Amino acid sequence: MGGRGISWGIVGFGWVARDYAAPGILAAGGRISAVSDPSPTARDTAASLGARPCSALPELLAQPGLDAIYVATPNHLHRQAVEAAAAASLPVLCEKPMAATLADAEAMASAVKRAGVLYGTAFDQRHHPAHGAMREAISAGMLGRVTAVRIAYCCWVDACWTADNWRADPARAGGGALMDLAPHGLDLIHFLTGEPLAEIAALTQVRVQDYSVDDGAVLIGRTADGVLAQMHVSYNCPEALPRRRLEVLGTRGQLVALDTMGQTPGGTLTFTDGATGEQRLLPVADPLASPFARQMAAFGRAVSGGDRSPFDIERDLGLMRLLDRAYRNAPPCR
Repeated sequence: MGGRGISWGIVGFGWVARDYAAPGILAAGGRISAVSDPSPTARDTAASLGARPCSALPELLAQPGLDAIYVATPNHLHRQAVEAAAAASLPVLCEKPMAATLADAEAMASAVKRAGVLYGTAFDQRHHPAHGAMREAISAGMLGRVTAVRIAYCCWVDACWTADNWRADPARAGGGALMDLAPHGLDLIHFLTGEPLAEIAALTQVRVQDYSVDDGAVLIGRTADGVLAQMHVSYNCPEALPRRRLEVLGTRGQLVALDTMGQTPGGTLTFTDGATGEQRLLPVADPLASPFARQMAAFGRAVSGGDRSPFDIERDLGLMRLLDRAYRNAPPCR
């Protein structure tokens, strides 16, 4: 696994960084050298991992020997962290979405290009073992000509989901379920089909939860080559219900990944033969490997001069433009 010996600084130590990214860095053989967060509790947790706790970003960036920065702040703070890391000539992996606004994302891209540093958006789900197996099967022609991708990625996020649920604050999040969950699906569509959506439209809802951002959305789209896509994302789905499904259809068959979209490994991958209707589970190499560990290893390899193809700022900026277009063109939901 790549990433060994990489010294990381983490900006923002909420639950994603604490429970998934930090263990992923360690599993990939990296070190967590410093963590910045305004919360004393978060800093204490970071210190328990051997990291130097910092109360502000400049203090973290002043630490010697850092090789890479991982940004996991609320969305509206991504820009300042990425720009500061780029100015310090440090490679940076930033949580999705790239930013709370398209303007911030474009400014980030300009800063990264000026500095000439490696940048990646943290689309951990393209590193899920089952999704890698799907891509290989599609590339090998198992589905024939791909015709459509269908995604359901839903969860329950109410106003009190966390003590400070910034995901329900439009100023800090930039949107709701569409902004938070759809980026993973949009990235997977590109990852699996080899091209992004060229056209997109969305309908949003504010139906169940007591906040002003959207708690559900449906997207449809089409790639330049004609592959259709549909996606349902939501913050209003009880988590006991089936809510995580990724399907790719083609002229020879269908692939269905169940319970693979999320922060953890596992789930199943099933192929249905288009000629016979026969179904069979497909083997997945290293099925219990953490998507976060694989992502951190891949970024570590890129930092060390290896393959940079999983990390492409122009691709990520294109995804932000799709999100912006979907929101701007969606009719009012109330």
